[in-house]
Order: sequence, then C-alpha cells, then structure tokens
Amino acid sequence: MKFAKIAFVATDNEAAQRALRHLNHTYGQAPPEEADVIVALGGDGFMLETLHRHIDCEVPIYGMNRGTVGFLMNAYSETDLLNRLERAQTVRLHPLAMAAVTADRKVHEALAINEVSLLRETRQAAKIRIRIDGRVRLEELICDGVLVATPAGSTAYNLSAHGPIVPLGAGVLALTSISAFRPRRWRGALVSHKSTVCLEILEHEKRPVSAVADYTEVRDVVQVEIREDRNVGLDLLFDPEHNLEERILAEQFLP
Repeated sequence: MKFAKIAFVATDNEAAQRALRHLNHTYGQAPPEEADVIVALGGDGFMLETLHRHIDCEVPIYGMNRGTVGFLMNAYSETDLLNRLERAQTVRLHPLAMAAVTADRKVHEALAINEVSLLRETRQAAKIRIRIDGRVRLEELICDGVLVATPAGSTAYNLSAHGPIVPLGAGVLALTSISAFRPRRWRGALVSHKSTVCLEILEHEKRPVSAVADYTEVRDVVQVEIREDRNVGLDLLFDPEHNLEERILAEQFLP
C-alpha cells in the first residue's frame, strides 16, 4: 500500500508535540479524513482515543510511542517512516458493543476496543448475575466488579485483574471478575467472541454499579449487554519485527 498522504496526530505532552512538529516539517500533513494513514504520537491511552475518534474513517493507524506504556505503539523514529509504513503488517480489531440500561430505563450504547468493565459505585460490593447467550451461568457474583476484554485489551485492565492473556485470533473474549468475594474462587471464564454476555445488577438501588466502555462511563446501570461488533473493523499497523500478536504472546512468558 502506498502512503502518499499522512495525517499526524499527537497527545499534548512535550515529547509528542515536538515529534509532531518535526514530522509535519519532514513529511507534510494531510487532514485525517483525506489521509492514506494516520500516525498517532503518544501512549496507549492516546491510541485508544485516536481509534475511537476515527472509527468511521476506515483509515489504518500506525502508532509511535511518545507516551508511557506503548503496548499498542511502535518504536519512535523520525527517519525512514515511509519505508516502515510500507513494511508494516496490519492487525484488524473488532470492538465490543455495550448496551447499558440505567435505572431510569434509558439505553446507552458505546464501543470498547479494550474492555467493558462494571464497577461498584459505593462502599458495598456489587451483586451481579451473569448470563451467556440467554443462559444463567452464575446466579450471583459478589464483587467489586467484572469485565469483558477483547484479545487486544486482555493485557490491559484485564491482566491487572488477574485475567488471562488472550492471543489474537483465538476467537474468545475474557470474562474476568474484579476482587470476587463470592464465589471466592471464581476467577472468570473464556467465552466465544460470538456470544452475548448479559450482566444483571442485583439490588441495584442499594448496590449501584457503573459501566465503562474504555473511557465512556454510564452510572447506575441495571443491565449491560456486551457482544463483539463484527461490523466495525479497525486496522492497526505494526512493524513486522514486533507486531501485536508477538507482543501478546511474549507477554505470557514475562517473569
């Protein structure tokens, strides 16, 4: 693929802004809606923002790390960018679609590239019933929360909550508890990416719960449905020597 028109976007830290000025001067700047590729300068949080902001553009996104973690980013370099873009490998991601019903019966929809998480709002633990494709799998989970993560997001919050790392292409989503109290030994499950996960909030007035799709928060939910949206695709570009699939595999062998 030829990348004649590049759109550079950057987070607001000094390193990213300095890189933005240098790259604009070297390669020029195209509007994102007219670009052949979007180059995002920042960390993983900024990459998520960029993916959400341009989710309807159908333009591949190549990240270069000018932030903190950079798991979704390539190494930063101001030289040989065109050749790196030509050699880059494409990873196609499908987000999770969240439909959250609040106590006032309104439905709030959002997409999540990493995870949808449910979290207790007060000092009292949440009580959550879990249905998979309409069948009750766990009658009552008493916990701080629960989340559903994509493979790309399985190394983020999901991993911090002791959930499994899921390889790309595995065809499953991670369903992970957050500080489960009862059943104490339930650590979560792997479910098919074709499944619909329904999380029902029990005693929602006494034990309110919020739902967060990446960074879109909905408070006082009573039910949340989560499924993979195969109609939406996001293309990320990675250097072949350090692509996302390799990073996720390598993460499982870290000491």
